[in-house]
Amino acid sequence: MLFFFCSALLRCYGQSPDSTQLVNRQLDSLYIHEVEDQRTPDKVLHAEPLFIDLIRDLGARKGEREWNVGLGLTDNFRYDTYTALVEYEWAPINRLGLEVELPFSFYTCNEPNGEKPANQLESLKTAVQWSFYVSERLQTTLAVGYINELHLRAFGRANRGPAVRGNTSNPFFIAAKRWGNRFHTLVYAGPLLERSVEQSKWETHWQINTNLHYMIPGSRNFIGVELNKELAHHRFQLVARPQLRVSVTDKLLVGIVTGIPIDKQSQRLSTFMRLIYEPGHRSQAAIKG
Repeated sequence: MLFFFCSALLRCYGQSPDSTQLVNRQLDSLYIHEVEDQRTPDKVLHAEPLFIDLIRDLGARKGEREWNVGLGLTDNFRYDTYTALVEYEWAPINRLGLEVELPFSFYTCNEPNGEKPANQLESLKTAVQWSFYVSERLQTTLAVGYINELHLRAFGRANRGPAVRGNTSNPFFIAAKRWGNRFHTLVYAGPLLERSVEQSKWETHWQINTNLHYMIPGSRNFIGVELNKELAHHRFQLVARPQLRVSVTDKLLVGIVTGIPIDKQSQRLSTFMRLIYEPGHRSQAAIKG
């Protein structure tokens, strides 16, 4: 927040409020035009949630790609969980996004001689997302997708059983709309179907995530909130995740998320940071030139 505040002061210094608003509107328009240019197919600029992110930009165009590195900490009652992930996402054809992700988990005990899960590479995640409806006029995009997650054995325990300990299937639906130039809403919903190698049937968890973001005038930065809701075993869980995204360079962005669980029976606060590298992003200077 300090970085953003200082940047805003530098932009505003020596300018009247009216001229600053005019410059911000021009920058907003340039950035939107950078995404919603005259190329086909159509594409609408949407703010992407930072914790449960999308497989690729909605309405992705062929050749787009992105690297993500995530680092997180969750304060549980009996132990703390440190998470790390590396993911690569790309669009092989227009409106189709693919993703491969490797999530890791590491644990430390909060109690003397306490028990904790084993450190491990959690899974191999692969995903696909298809934007089947894109309307620049309505500033709306609809998409469907599927995530498959193969859960792996903990480090050093592969000889105690199969290397794969279970599987999660997650078909999902996305509806996103931008209101004007700065307000963004998005709904991400679908079932999580889980089964371990010892189980004969699937367990179903319902996931509904709602998002509201505000794009900071004259920038690619945004602030917002992600509401992650899950219904499983007749129990409802909600975690509110206030978040912000800051553009460090033309190709590098940083996202910071705080997790606030409404039901604190199993965990307390959490934090998460996402580094986003977009090698194919074009600069505003190129647009102006």
